Amino acid sequence: MQKAIKTLYMRGGTSKGPFFNEADLPSDKALRDKTLLAVMGSPDRRQIDGIGGANPLTSKVGIVSVSNTPGVDLNFLFAQVVVDKALVDTTPNCGNMLAAVVPFALETGLVKPQGDTTTLRVLTLNTDMQCDITVNTPNGQVSYEGDARIDGVPGSSAPITINFLDTAGSVCSGLLPTGKVLDVIDGIEMTCIDNGMPLVMMRAKDLNRTGYESVTDMNADTELKAKLEDLRIKAGHLMGLGDVTSKTYPKMCLIAPPKDGGSIATRCFIPHVCHDAIGVLAAVTVGTACVLDGSITQGIANVPTGNTKKVSVEHPTGEFTVELEIDPNNPQNVTKAALLRTARLIMRGEVMVPENI
Repeated sequence: MQKAIKTLYMRGGTSKGPFFNEADLPSDKALRDKTLLAVMGSPDRRQIDGIGGANPLTSKVGIVSVSNTPGVDLNFLFAQVVVDKALVDTTPNCGNMLAAVVPFALETGLVKPQGDTTTLRVLTLNTDMQCDITVNTPNGQVSYEGDARIDGVPGSSAPITINFLDTAGSVCSGLLPTGKVLDVIDGIEMTCIDNGMPLVMMRAKDLNRTGYESVTDMNADTELKAKLEDLRIKAGHLMGLGDVTSKTYPKMCLIAPPKDGGSIATRCFIPHVCHDAIGVLAAVTVGTACVLDGSITQGIANVPTGNTKKVSVEHPTGEFTVELEIDPNNPQNVTKAALLRTARLIMRGEVMVPENI
């Protein structure tokens, strides 16, 4: 006998995974996590006995419910299911999977469409962060077809706009958790920052790399990965995160001058695998560092003038543009972060979990 659990398998941005109504999962956290491990097939590097894609970007889960918080429509809990460990991490957020939350809620009847477009406020429970998400709903149906393109996803889709309302200090104590815009660990200068995602940013050249290496070369660079992990563990303590050895944050990001007309070039590790692109909230955090005076990006990033800045973050498969609004009375204060994503419903049905779970 196996247990059937209703699910929608969805792409959100450059990630994908199963989405669940919270009511369809066990309320006990330990049992819920055991269930999600069984769903995805972890721990196993191929996730052969589950529906995980054997990659951190395709081993993600979304859990959605109607919110009781005043002014909020939906709650979203993101779960990163580690591929080769029996670990479900619900501490960080995922801005890519976030893009599929409103489509899921509309598809499953948790909420009703509002007209040709539907805008709902979503509370991410992982980081207590709110955002407004707008999707196209012509004739009361979620539309997935359109002309919006995002690097890392083939073809085009209907646009989904996400306006983050408060991202500073999503996991850490604040935007700059060390209290400094620039820190030094083992002689390496870095900016430790959290504007939606805890991130440690370093110049690639300080680690004897160009910052333009391919993802394959980065993942094969065992010397670099060992150094980054050593720095990550030390930075974790400095950022007030404690021992991050078994945590999926902070992410590590190598930066270099832009190569293809953007604002800055990046190679991000999540945290032990080089990302094919860049996470949504990592891009927001990188963009924020670019507008902070004295950060590691100074002298590297090309940032437009004005209080509204579009920062183009280059990554291995293209670029990611983040629109930031700056407080005119305090240029160090980012008041708004907005961006464009897409999503698609891939499959609906039931996922089977062994009864003994």
